[in-house]
Amino acid sequence: MIDEIRYGHYGGLRAFTDGHCADGYRAGRGGARGQHADRERRVVPATEIIWAQASSGGTGQPRVSLYVNTGNPGNHGVTDWPATNNNPIGGNLVADPYGTCTGANNPACAWQYGWNLAELDALTRGVPNPRRYRWWLDVETINSWETSTANNRADVEGMVSYFRRIRANVGIYSTPKQWGPLMGTIPASSPLYRLPDWIPGATTLSRARKNCGLAPLTGGGTVTVVQWSMKPVNRDLACPARSHR
Repeated sequence: MIDEIRYGHYGGLRAFTDGHCADGYRAGRGGARGQHADRERRVVPATEIIWAQASSGGTGQPRVSLYVNTGNPGNHGVTDWPATNNNPIGGNLVADPYGTCTGANNPACAWQYGWNLAELDALTRGVPNPRRYRWWLDVETINSWETSTANNRADVEGMVSYFRRIRANVGIYSTPKQWGPLMGTIPASSPLYRLPDWIPGATTLSRARKNCGLAPLTGGGTVTVVQWSMKPVNRDLACPARSHR
């Protein structure tokens, strides 16, 4: 089984360890309705990563992973909504598959917003050598999203593209009831199409095991981890290996 370290009122970075969770690192999950992915993103304490790296392992999942909040508020008074395709650290021009971002509320700027979030997560949150980890992208309706699934999808694709740019692994944390309405149908050409899935929502271990058999969130994905709630913490289970369809 797998344990996680959650902290930060608005999601932020959370450690996810392939091992056993010490009592001192257990914490409840924070959150707020309508939260923005860029708000209150916290620095990961070095002690947590060091502790997680020393976990026993043995489930087939990476010994340490991180997961981060997502969201696409659109250009609605968000101070860091991009107006160019320049990255936030260094100001270098980023190649945007949706075209030029000029501050509009469209896929080009949504993609750039996602890229920028991921870059800040990787480089400004105290994570040493961020390419070493799998980064799970937390996609939930509690966050701020647009009604446009095309814009929402572009936003998450931007995050995935950044993490792939630094050669990190990426996965999706969501449920079918949240993922579908937010993202729409994912085409095979999308960088989201073959990502592994981490599915929450179960209330018992037996129900979580059944969720390993759910259809993946995308046509080319695989359900690799499932979660169930067990107060005061959540627990996670690595699913048996399944080949891509």
